[in-house]
Amino acid sequence: MEYEYREAMKLEHQLCFPLYAAARNVTCLYTPLLKPLGLTYTQYIVFLVLWEKDGISVTEIGEKLMLDNGTLSPLLKKMEQAGYLVRRRSREDERVVVVSLTESGRALQEKLRDVPAGVAGCIDLSPEKAKTLYTLLYELLENQKALNRNEKGE
Repeated sequence: MEYEYREAMKLEHQLCFPLYAAARNVTCLYTPLLKPLGLTYTQYIVFLVLWEKDGISVTEIGEKLMLDNGTLSPLLKKMEQAGYLVRRRSREDERVVVVSLTESGRALQEKLRDVPAGVAGCIDLSPEKAKTLYTLLYELLENQKALNRNEKGE
């Protein structure tokens, strides 16, 4: 029994480590592509959400990116100060803050159009393996969301 415990505690048997290390490595691939425009990876993924659907609530952005308000609010404030977006209270519900891109924020999409291909070119996976990895990661995320909802009694 003691052996099983010690074996299970080895780094090589932890799912969390390769996920963490791979996520860090992939995220770092974005830095040289985003840095010339003064953007971070987290700002980039906020833009991805807003380019897909502009004029959405902070809560919706947080849900899509799996970020809490404590992380998202200062990030959005910095992006607003840079002139990329505006935050306004909803007319329907004053508690809701709606985020909309400015012209400058929309124009960044064209400037960053080569980022996905640039990052993909640095990752040596066949299209089939990349699709399998994508599917497995989203399955893992969905499972975690379901567990979190169950724990909250939703």
